[in-house]
Amino acid sequence: MLRALLVLAVLGSARIGLVNSHKESGEWSCDSDSDIRVEAEFRPGVVTLDGHANEWKDIDGFEFSLLPALDPHAEHEYKSGKMSVKALHDGNDVFFMLQVDGDYAYTEGDNKKCPSVALMFQIGENASYHDMGGCTEAPATCTSKTCHGHEVDIMHFSIGNAIPGRLYGGNPVDNRDGNGGDRFGHLVDLYSWNPHCRYLDGMSPSGNDTSAQNNWKGAWWHSSFTIHSGFVEEDRPYALNGQKGTYYFEFSRPLRTMDRLQQDAQFTIGESSKMSIAFWYPVDGNPWHGSGHYSVSCDWVPLDISLGGSLLTKGAPSSSWDAASAFALLFSVVSFCASVFVGYRVSQNKSVPFTPMNNL
Repeated sequence: MLRALLVLAVLGSARIGLVNSHKESGEWSCDSDSDIRVEAEFRPGVVTLDGHANEWKDIDGFEFSLLPALDPHAEHEYKSGKMSVKALHDGNDVFFMLQVDGDYAYTEGDNKKCPSVALMFQIGENASYHDMGGCTEAPATCTSKTCHGHEVDIMHFSIGNAIPGRLYGGNPVDNRDGNGGDRFGHLVDLYSWNPHCRYLDGMSPSGNDTSAQNNWKGAWWHSSFTIHSGFVEEDRPYALNGQKGTYYFEFSRPLRTMDRLQQDAQFTIGESSKMSIAFWYPVDGNPWHGSGHYSVSCDWVPLDISLGGSLLTKGAPSSSWDAASAFALLFSVVSFCASVFVGYRVSQNKSVPFTPMNNL
């Protein structure tokens, strides 16, 4: 009971913070690039989920300018560079790699003085990117009925308590409680109808459902780290603040989940989904606030879950066919040569005279 109250208290404070801070400077306008999209290729057996980007070097990605979510104008762009977004799937899980330059910033236990990222996906057909689903109901009246069709799925990772290179997200302890929380590293699985109505999976204003789970897993890394054998908690802060480098955030989730509450996006091979990515950074060491994040676009970005057929026809089967053909040709040549040799030897043997049995 105490644990549930603590979770609710944390969510309540976060939601109040969003209500107070989620105010736009003027009328909303968006001029998004309709040509941008993220493609998740079929590449099984490529990725180890550890926050390192080495195995992603041959995967094509897309670079996005990071603009303030509430004021998406170029003059306020994130100054340290663009965000590279890569994705792939193995037929069961979908994987994401986010890379963004930034001086190392880490304050132990203070998520808002460390970088943070979130992925958001459309669930309901009427769910808009703007206002995190776009339901117009107030916190006191937003429910699964009044905001039906405006659901969005969110994964949020804050690294203030997360050890670099270690996995966070779904774990047996929190999944046993039937919600999308992560008490160890704050890689949480949420849904929302608007910025003021946002909850962990399995929790809602009308009551909790213990069938929910956190289906995400992820890890983070920074290129300034000099130790690659693995960190533990006692190694904090892991590097000196202010060192230049690149942040890496790596995530995975099943293409399909067992959600029955309309709180998880479901991905289908060969089809497209809609997504967005948010990034928080403690500029000049100042803590970020909930709505003070950068975004890769001011509208949904298509996410294509590619079929595996093209890879199969161009890859292993063709090489297997070539090897089989070469072996068959070699076997035919050897057989032909052997038959010629045997015929030649037989033709050279002298005839053997017939000896009647009586003469033996």
